[in-house]
Amino acid sequence: MKALQYRTIGAAPEVVTVPDPEPGPGQVLLKVTAAGVCHSDIAVMSWPAEGFPYRLPLTLGHEGVGTVAALGEGVSGVAEGDAVAVYGPWGCGTCAKCAEGKENYCLRAATLGIFPPGLGRPGSMAEYLLVDDARHLVPLDGLDPVAAVPLTDAGLTPYHAIKRSLPKLVPGSTAVVIGTGGLGHVAIQLLRALTSARVVALDVSEEKLRLARTVGAHETVVSDERAADAVRELTGGLGAEAVFDFVGVEPTVTTAGAVAAVEADISIVGIGGAALPVGFGVLPFEVSVNSPYWGTRGELIEVLALARSGAVSVDTETYPLDDAPLAYERLHAGKVQGRAVIVPNG
Repeated sequence: MKALQYRTIGAAPEVVTVPDPEPGPGQVLLKVTAAGVCHSDIAVMSWPAEGFPYRLPLTLGHEGVGTVAALGEGVSGVAEGDAVAVYGPWGCGTCAKCAEGKENYCLRAATLGIFPPGLGRPGSMAEYLLVDDARHLVPLDGLDPVAAVPLTDAGLTPYHAIKRSLPKLVPGSTAVVIGTGGLGHVAIQLLRALTSARVVALDVSEEKLRLARTVGAHETVVSDERAADAVRELTGGLGAEAVFDFVGVEPTVTTAGAVAAVEADISIVGIGGAALPVGFGVLPFEVSVNSPYWGTRGELIEVLALARSGAVSVDTETYPLDDAPLAYERLHAGKVQGRAVIVPNG
């Protein structure tokens, strides 16, 4: 089968031919119908050789949907032909966090060498994907594969971040979204669907700010050195009750801290590597700063239900598998609005 692999540190990913996988006991083989292109893949491919955490070559793709092609011995709960989405952050299934459905926070994954598909294990940018356990599959129930696949990360990750702040996003409150690309433009829709908060979107690109307005942002602000003052003015000097930074670089986390209200939540979702200092007098009183990761299996089910209701959708552009390297080039150049999606068997 064809697969998109990152094969050499510092080199571009390549479309190659690899053996077709076969499901072993407990495993499920999917024929991939769509795979999402995520900016975190570019981050992975920019890491130096020293301390690189994964074995190469690595088949990319941690957002995946497909149809069940074959079942390993002992598998139940799914049948050949089922259309399913893949829950990505695999865990051990037995620790305290996994027992809560929070495999994204598995306590034993690192020790046991358990990795998500595309982030340590062969991913979804291939004609077939091997899934370790049927519990990591969620029915699509009529959702279009291309429309659904970004929701497994670009939908689930902001949903998980927003859900913990819902008690603060009451009528009259303000939520700030920094970075309105793949995850951010979904976050705006989720905030509009789940809360009564005023949504203020920040980005450096006027094109992405237009997208933010299209999907429901009440206000948009250019993300520059004047952004914090603009948000403060919009909020009468009070700041925002919740701030979601989907970039995570030094200027954006600084802005996040500068626009937070007393008792606000700041969620640094982006993996830009910057940190926000916390201490008495550094931020407004009782501000909570967190760095959430992905989401739970139950939350993925909820996100897909929101999509079926029409409350959330992802702006997508599609590519055949042979053009997957081009999709990453366009994403890296900032030319992708929303999410690029690979259709391996299209």
